[in-house]
Formats: sequence, structure tokens, C-alpha cells
Amino acid sequence: MTQEEDIAADAAAETHGPTHSGFVALIGPTNAGKSTLVNRLVGAKVSIVSHKVQTTRAIVRGIAIHDNAQIVFMDTPGIFKPRRRLDRAMVTSAWGGAKDADLIMLLIDSERGLRGDAEAILEGLKEVQQPKILVLNKIDRVNREDLLALAAAANEKIVFERTFMISAETGSGCDDVMDYLATTLPEGPWYYPEDQISDLPMRQLAAEITREKLFLRLHQELPYSSHVETEKWEERKDGSVRIEQVIYVERDSQKKIALGKGGETIKAISTASRKELSEILEQPVHLFLFVKVRENWGDDPERFREMGLEFPK
Repeated sequence: MTQEEDIAADAAAETHGPTHSGFVALIGPTNAGKSTLVNRLVGAKVSIVSHKVQTTRAIVRGIAIHDNAQIVFMDTPGIFKPRRRLDRAMVTSAWGGAKDADLIMLLIDSERGLRGDAEAILEGLKEVQQPKILVLNKIDRVNREDLLALAAAANEKIVFERTFMISAETGSGCDDVMDYLATTLPEGPWYYPEDQISDLPMRQLAAEITREKLFLRLHQELPYSSHVETEKWEERKDGSVRIEQVIYVERDSQKKIALGKGGETIKAISTASRKELSEILEQPVHLFLFVKVRENWGDDPERFREMGLEFPK
């Protein structure tokens, strides 16, 4: 047993009664609210959120403790009809996460219902053996009769163990989901130390935070083809950290958009990212952002490895 497993076992042993642990894969269409829900259930930010579709690109694991259970949520990329190599890698990653989990949580946007990608996902789930629960999100925007009709329609297509109606934004109904998972996941020791909330390396989380600020600032102007990498991380003697990151775009015109007039846009993105990183790290952060043009970076295997994705042939 590794030292990390020892710590996790000791933490679990301090609880009363048998401990439970397991992996729960959140799958669903793009912009269904998966990342918002993971952050809500974990109680901390582990996955970035933006209005731009397909924001989540690789599986992010968020770790929550509820009663005697350690629940490892796998926030997967939204499932949609892929058009490019990156799209195919993301969708493959999402289905792979579902098949590796102990339980699958299908998240549906109640406003959109089963239209489009949701219908295709339900068909795909018929081939997956793991137990499944249905979670209808954004229930505060839909009347009860429509919610009940949506739940009935989904349950006619797939055998779900339970159906939950929640709002990831407000937290309504989320405690019921946690209570169910805590008693349903298999008995066993915890996988991670009690105070760990994610398995994402800090360098990668920092890049994700900056990518979120980039999307929030430029979600209408900047195309989907942008990517952020942390190239340098230096802990300084004064207790601060110096971080250098590169924003990759595919064309010079995109670089001009990311920089903004007189560097105004990149400065705003840097300020927002630095503020959040300082809060997360609880230390001063010196953040330096650079924008580089790398044509067709979406066909570069190294970029896929940086994102935690397998490069599709």
C-alpha cells in the first residue's frame, strides 16, 4: 500500500461504520451543467465553467466526502457529434470515463429536454452495463408537468435506478443526490486523502483557470481553436509563485483578438486569472501570459497529451 493509500485508509477508519467509495461519471450533452454540478457537489472549484460549448476537454476528477463515503466525480466532456480530431478525442474520452465508472449519472438540461445529442446519448447508454441514474438540471426554469413528462420519456428509453431533479446553480436537490450516492457506492476504503478535492496537477488547473477567463472574455469573438499551457512554475523565496503560460491560437487574426487593442484584453484575462489563482494557492501569484500562433495545433499529438487526451489516428 502506498503512503497516499495509507493516509486515505486512516482517514476513512476514523469514521463510524463501513466506508463506501467509488467513481461516478457525469455524462451528458454540451452545456448541460456538468462542471457546475461537479463544483457544487465537491464544494470547491475543480472544473472550469463558461457559456462556450465543449469547455471541458478531458476528464476532471472532483473528490467529495459525504457521510462515510468518498465519491469521485468524473466530469467528462460533453457528448456531441464530432467533426474534428479534437472533437473525436473528447467524445471518446467521455464514453471511456463512463465505462470505467462504478455508476453513471446522466445529466439533462430540462429546458432542452431530449432533443439533439441527448437522444443519441440515451441510445449509446444502452450498450453500457453500469447502473445509471438520471439527473434533470435547471428545474427552476421548467414547470413541474413538463419535468415529469421529460423524466417519463427518458425512463422509457433506459432503465435508470433513480431520477433526481436539481438545480446545480442553486444547489436545490443536490443533497438528495449525495445521500443516494453515499449509500449506493460499493463498500471499501477511500481512494484519496480526506482533504484532496481533485487529482488535477496544479500546473494543469492553472492553465484551465486561464482558459476559462479567456472563454468568458472572448466567447463570442474567439473561435474554439485556442488552448492554454503552463510552461513555467517557479516557487520564489518571498512565498510567491511565478507562472508563465502560453495561449495557443491558429491564426494571426486570433492572436490580435486575444491581445486586444494595446494589450487591453490579455491584461484583463491575466488579472482575472491571477486573482483566482492567488485565492486557490493562498499565496501571491505573478502571472505572465504569452500568445503564440501555432497553425493546426489541433493535429499536434503533443497538445493532446498536455490536455490529457489520447490522439486519435
